[in-house]
Amino acid sequence: MAQQRALPQSKETLLQSYNKRLKDDVKSIMDNFTEIIKTAKVRAGESLMKLVSDLKQFLILNDFPSVNEAIDQRNQQLRALQEECDRKLIALRDEISIDLYELEEEYYSSSSSLCEANDLPLCEAYWRLDLDTDSADGLSAPVLASPEPSTGPLQAAVPAHSHASGPGPSEHT
Repeated sequence: MAQQRALPQSKETLLQSYNKRLKDDVKSIMDNFTEIIKTAKVRAGESLMKLVSDLKQFLILNDFPSVNEAIDQRNQQLRALQEECDRKLIALRDEISIDLYELEEEYYSSSSSLCEANDLPLCEAYWRLDLDTDSADGLSAPVLASPEPSTGPLQAAVPAHSHASGPGPSEHT
């Protein structure tokens, strides 16, 4: 009889062992299933994020009316800025022209602007350089030198003020 008791006890132990393995396997399946669900959620989330990114890219690249509108607005802004800069440059040019004219008038009318051979006004120095260059080419032009200190060389031959290249006041008051 001891043998009959041993068998059931071993059967009981065997059944308990099977029951424990079954619980462990079911727990393992549940853990794996939970991990699969978590992974699936993550992948679904990543997939949705990628889809949103692709939709944004598609919209940006293929939304021609809004892109064209943005380009037109930027062009208008830049043209307005260009026109403003042009107006400011023209005003600055006009102011500088007037100031330069006034400075030339002051220079040529002052008694301290007596010309010596080495101290020529800018325009006369230019004309002298131009005449020297022409002389070197075989085209000789006489240089007028005045013995009087009040009139400098070339003063009678060259006009005192030449504003042919830029706008300026025609008469200084």
